[in-house]
Amino acid sequence: MALPLAHNPALTVALALAAGMAAQALARHLRLPGIVLLLGAGILLGPDVLGLVHPESLGEGLDLLVGFAVAVILFEGGLSLDWRRLKEQAKPLRLLVTVGALITGVGGALAAHWLLDWDWRLAALFGSLVTVTGPTVVTPLLRRIRVKARVATVLEAEGVLIDAVGAVLAVVVLEVVLRLPTGAAASGLAGLPLRLGAGVGFGLAGGALLALLLKRRGVVPEGLENVFALAVVMALFQVSNALVAETGVVAAVVAGMVMGNVDSPLERGLREFDEQLTVMLIGMLFVLLAADVRHADAVGLGGRGLAVVAVLALVVRPVNVFLCTLGSELNWRERVFLAWLAPRGIVAAAVASLFDRSLAGAGIEGGSQMRALVFLVIALTVLVQGLGGGLVARLLGLRRPRDSGWALLGANPLGMTMGRLLRAEGEELAFLDASDDHCSAAQAEGFTVLHGNALSETLILRAQMESRRGALGLASNEAVNVLFAAKALRAGAPRGLAALQQGYGTLQTRDAHDDHVGVLFGGPIDLALWISRLRRETANIRRWRLAAEPEGDAPPFQLPREQRALILPLVLERDGRARPVDDAVKVREGDVVCWLLAADREAEAANVLRERGWTPLEDAMDTLHTELLNSIDAALAAAPGRDAALAATCKLIHGRLDGYDWVGFYLVDPASPRELVLGPYVGDATDHVRIPFGRGICGQVAESEQTLVVEDVSAEANYLACSTAVRSEIVAPILTADGRFVGQLDVDSHALARFGAADRAFCEAVCARLAPFFEEA
Repeated sequence: MALPLAHNPALTVALALAAGMAAQALARHLRLPGIVLLLGAGILLGPDVLGLVHPESLGEGLDLLVGFAVAVILFEGGLSLDWRRLKEQAKPLRLLVTVGALITGVGGALAAHWLLDWDWRLAALFGSLVTVTGPTVVTPLLRRIRVKARVATVLEAEGVLIDAVGAVLAVVVLEVVLRLPTGAAASGLAGLPLRLGAGVGFGLAGGALLALLLKRRGVVPEGLENVFALAVVMALFQVSNALVAETGVVAAVVAGMVMGNVDSPLERGLREFDEQLTVMLIGMLFVLLAADVRHADAVGLGGRGLAVVAVLALVVRPVNVFLCTLGSELNWRERVFLAWLAPRGIVAAAVASLFDRSLAGAGIEGGSQMRALVFLVIALTVLVQGLGGGLVARLLGLRRPRDSGWALLGANPLGMTMGRLLRAEGEELAFLDASDDHCSAAQAEGFTVLHGNALSETLILRAQMESRRGALGLASNEAVNVLFAAKALRAGAPRGLAALQQGYGTLQTRDAHDDHVGVLFGGPIDLALWISRLRRETANIRRWRLAAEPEGDAPPFQLPREQRALILPLVLERDGRARPVDDAVKVREGDVVCWLLAADREAEAANVLRERGWTPLEDAMDTLHTELLNSIDAALAAAPGRDAALAATCKLIHGRLDGYDWVGFYLVDPASPRELVLGPYVGDATDHVRIPFGRGICGQVAESEQTLVVEDVSAEANYLACSTAVRSEIVAPILTADGRFVGQLDVDSHALARFGAADRAFCEAVCARLAPFFEEA
């Protein structure tokens, strides 16, 4: 069935765009993998059913359209790859995109040859096509499944990188197949390293040029940066292909990686723009390419086609993963999940369509069936692995808990202070901000940053609210704070908290409560005053413990206006967990709160806290820690020098405190001031003798010079594994009297969430006692 206008190329593209976006919108509402509905939309609108979309009417324009779209999609994939995170899993990634691609290609070819009785040429082409996975499928699935950071990094990076490698490999195999009758197949095979090398070179050059142009203010007029970058990527893709055939896919990925890892505020806006464009292009391409597959070709594959898909998913992929991850830091649960999840995406579909036309032009039969089988692989892997991924991750214990950290609107000084305190207690943080300067500052401290309008659905979705403990509105605009917190609640966040402006604010506490939003800090505050104090460094963070539960039902953090100008409650610590203070918090004896105190009136502020039943934490440390500090004082007094003092301290702490399973010191190397070197320690031997600043938990503390408590080290992407037995960690900096960072105390525990507020106070007290030994060194 076909309408009179159905063969109109413009109408075909327009309908594909509209149907693609409609299918993805519906998929989001139904919480289904978008590609499943996109393939269904393509089949429904194609010539075999409604006859509204006819991709063949585009002629050679279809290949041109697919090429430009794939360039943008792969560039966006490259933008999302964080080089620092990739280095942590460099070995398994390198093997997965090289040896793994070979294993998948050979396994796919063997399955097609034996199960479908295809000749070796067609089977080899099919094998090369299914080497790719694809970020267009993997990334949305991982967002929905909420898998832990380390395995998510491997899957996302594999999807982006193997798209480029697999596409080039497939083209080389096609050339070999087409040249077999002429005896020139070997020359086609020799083109693989040439194409990969050329693509990397073109991508590095193009990405560096683009980064340079965008980084220099004024070169590209304001407002044109995103479309300028898009034009450069498309040109790079086609120029690369013109100079060395089929190198554009590699160049696009590499250029994206270069841009994604430069320190430029424009990169964040470009990422958001490209992500939105990619959604539209993926929808259009899948509808067009699915409509181009004939129903008879898919049905003709029968049960043997299903068997090929089963072999790829249940035999080839597990063999691939387990061989390529041998000796890596990935544990068996992570390796099983990697073996489960390998859905195919847009690159496999696009290249399969290209091959069909190339084979038909060369007079080789079977191209349409091969394309149908590729689409069957795409549909079944996305449907089965995507829908079953959450269950598999849950059975393996790899799903991020639903209360994994906080999303914070506003990377201003107040938001950053709150973020540092929460992170120090092991909480995951993601900042949302539209300010380039704020985002750069947060990124420099290692925080996850989402740049853009925090009220947009796109950014709310990227923040993964359903997996957070809550969302905090800390912008200087109280109305935006409340609206953000309310939107986060609707997106699945269990709690939304907002900062309200004191005095001249237009909103009252009841207004926030009407939207089920809590009020941060226990009530409205003078936002501008506290942000200004933090910016001018005239506010101090102090930790106080509640000595006795307050009498009556009065809210514990509801302070008179004059006191709210002196003290500001930020974070409550209880039972090894930390949470922001809000007007619904109830306190009990032993709770610890981090307060901001006005530096010029700190004595007055301290008196207010004492009157309300609070005690400075150093005064409230429990007896065991206090007795141990007395023993350490005695040992330090008798120590002949720094190394002896450090060694004695290690032995005392390790011997007296349960769960302090590895205790040691890392010291700044005088010969390499941006590197830590292992000092005295007690516990299992470690391979991490030297640690660069910024790498691992120790490296993060060296950068921030603040204590860091990690409840679950497996949830940390930037974690250097010392032993599989380690579950939690605390690292405290050693700072000299003049504020110079000289080293750190590092403690590992085999227990989850072993370290709480008292442990933090103890470790910081130990470091303070050791600092004078470094003054003398």
